[in-house]
Amino acid sequence: MNNLQEVAERCMLCKKPRCKQRCPISTPIPDIIKLFKEQQIEEAGKVLFDNNPLSAICAIVCPHEKQCAGNCVKGLKGDPVEFYKIEKYISTNYMDSVQFKQKKPYKDRVAIVGSGPSGLTVAFILASKGYRLTIFEAQEKIGGVLRYGIPEFRLPKEILDKVHEKLVQLGVKIRPNTLVGPVLTIDKLFYDGYKAIFLGTGVWNPKTLNIKGETLGHVHYAIDYLKDPYVYELGKRVCVVGAGNVAMDAARTAKRNGAEQVTVLSREGFADMPAAKAELNSAKQEGIIFETNRTPLEIIDEGIACVETKKITDKNGITRYIPLNETKYFYECDSVIIAISQAPRNNIVANTRGIETTPEGLVITDEFGNTTRPGVFASGDVVTGSGTVSQAVNSAKIVAEAIDQYCTLHRSKDLDIA
Repeated sequence: MNNLQEVAERCMLCKKPRCKQRCPISTPIPDIIKLFKEQQIEEAGKVLFDNNPLSAICAIVCPHEKQCAGNCVKGLKGDPVEFYKIEKYISTNYMDSVQFKQKKPYKDRVAIVGSGPSGLTVAFILASKGYRLTIFEAQEKIGGVLRYGIPEFRLPKEILDKVHEKLVQLGVKIRPNTLVGPVLTIDKLFYDGYKAIFLGTGVWNPKTLNIKGETLGHVHYAIDYLKDPYVYELGKRVCVVGAGNVAMDAARTAKRNGAEQVTVLSREGFADMPAAKAELNSAKQEGIIFETNRTPLEIIDEGIACVETKKITDKNGITRYIPLNETKYFYECDSVIIAISQAPRNNIVANTRGIETTPEGLVITDEFGNTTRPGVFASGDVVTGSGTVSQAVNSAKIVAEAIDQYCTLHRSKDLDIA
């Protein structure tokens, strides 16, 4: 607590805070720090929660060096104010202590398909407005990518269990192990009286390298591996292909689960890697080996062959990575984990009329989350592709208000007809 007080004292309480401006959710950082310094912890927690129901999670997993910390005035000539540490303390205490009371459900029934960051945010907002909500989750527990894509050492699952508890307090019904699409269809949900349906199903299909050897028995995809790493027998030497946070998570998880040598193969150099600097530094500290400017050519039983690559940017500003020469580099390993992003599954759109998608399978919406089928809304990764939790929360807030307006409008029309 004393350390946090020191962090708070360093804040200049800027009148035009760059930290707030660069936060995707516009967290009122100076206001929170002021409340913290005045020991109004509960009030600060309420402000944070009302602005972002997943504040306790964002405080841990957000790329702070690109958002609040990375835009702090103090950071121009020294160390930035580490607001996220204060946010974590306040938000965690708030979730531990607050007891929500269920409002009498007097509004329409709304279905939320998927319980990742977007679905959870929409659920909290609409539940507080008195909607009758059901969350349909394909896995056994809520959380989506937060639970099944981020390792325990980065995001403790007890936080998600607390989120589950608070949703239940608000009267939200949760159906685990329930896949919406092939059997339980969108049409069936509407038939059963749901006024609106929100799709927050994320991106769970791994993107492939499209090289020879990708179907071999020692090759795995990171999004699958991270769901349950304990069932995999990777061996002593592991190569991870990719340079984002998921690749870092997979590499660090493999190391923690017995791999003696873990090597990350990245087509980018360190300066261009999409992973957060904090995640890269943690991976280095844990002994992960990095081989940069390498593009895989083929996977065989003994390992993976790569070629050296060079980044070029054409006159239109498009960046590509091309082979630098014909020299091949071979990395011996017992297992290969591929972590080069994900795409949406088509469980819902393949069994539903009227929901249009992009060629990549992403759901098409307007700026308010309306899909091409009336009454069906979507946001988060299933619309934008892989993004940050804070971006998902911000778009979900907009969509939750749009769903409220949609239901209110159609409720009025129903009354007029009656």
